[in-house]
Amino acid sequence: MRPTPPPATDPAELDVDPAWGVLPPVSVVMPVLEEEPYLADSVARVLEQEYAGELEVVLAVGPSQDRTEEIAAEIAAADPRVRVVPNPSGYTPQALNAALAASSHPYVVRVDAHGFLPPDYVRRVVALLESTGAANVGGRMHVEGEDDFGRAVAVAMSSRLGIGGSRFHVGGEPGPAETVYLGAFRRDVLERLGGYDERYRRAQDWELNHRIRAAGETVWFDPSIAVTYRPRRTVRALAKQFHGSGRWRRRVVGHYPETASVRYLAPPVVTAAVAVGAVAGVLGEVTGSRLLRAGWLAPLGYAGAVAVASVPEGRDLPPRARAWLPVVIATMHLSWGAGFLRDVEREHRA
Repeated sequence: MRPTPPPATDPAELDVDPAWGVLPPVSVVMPVLEEEPYLADSVARVLEQEYAGELEVVLAVGPSQDRTEEIAAEIAAADPRVRVVPNPSGYTPQALNAALAASSHPYVVRVDAHGFLPPDYVRRVVALLESTGAANVGGRMHVEGEDDFGRAVAVAMSSRLGIGGSRFHVGGEPGPAETVYLGAFRRDVLERLGGYDERYRRAQDWELNHRIRAAGETVWFDPSIAVTYRPRRTVRALAKQFHGSGRWRRRVVGHYPETASVRYLAPPVVTAAVAVGAVAGVLGEVTGSRLLRAGWLAPLGYAGAVAVASVPEGRDLPPRARAWLPVVIATMHLSWGAGFLRDVEREHRA
């Protein structure tokens, strides 16, 4: 296990002096699928990093229905630092492992094609890797919406009401953490642990960080480092995203029961209560049963609670975004809860 002394107040000011005498070379790996609107900008942010060391970028591109593959090829043709590798499955862990296999540098920075790095990101995460001895370092997801719906999603995904208490969503003190957003890794640890577990189409970051910590290594969080993230643009896309996250987090809990917590179990419990209450209420209306009609208290009570709790959360939003906020929060809660209640293992055995 490597020691983890606290980093300097500003990691960007650290004098990185690795054994090889120069700034360490860095590999940036990026899973890419259906990212036409964002890919060129995302890669440009990587290539424009304020980092004096060598940089290589590996794009693992899945089969896309838009111009993603064409754009990736154009970027690689224009800059020798960029390489494209295929990811026939289209799944994120397979993409990350393919990019890892095609890269070579001792530090590995993961970036998503809809994530946008600040100019000093690579310099700061390398400084943190050097100063803390951690196996993985990272910071916050800074969610930035492009319209009123997106702005409501940004608030929900950055608050405890919407997303729970993960520090990379809501902030917190720097130090060891369960997980971070994206992450910058020591290659030797990734290779020793076998990379990303390809059984996890979602939640593969959390699962990898769990294995890193179980191996006696450290995951280090610094809230002063943030990567901009563009959220889903519609209710349907948001619901699909959170439903999938809930399903695969259920699989994590199934494989690692010790990771179950109130934060993970509350959404499925609330979802089940809302669903059962709504069914009972409908049956009560049909049969005239007062007892069954009382079931409406569950969905109506939940809707009222979300509406009231959304008021202080949305106080700085414009009116239309404020109106979207309770809808967004309920969509996130109930979609995640419904996904968690599905049996992923049974589906894969079918």
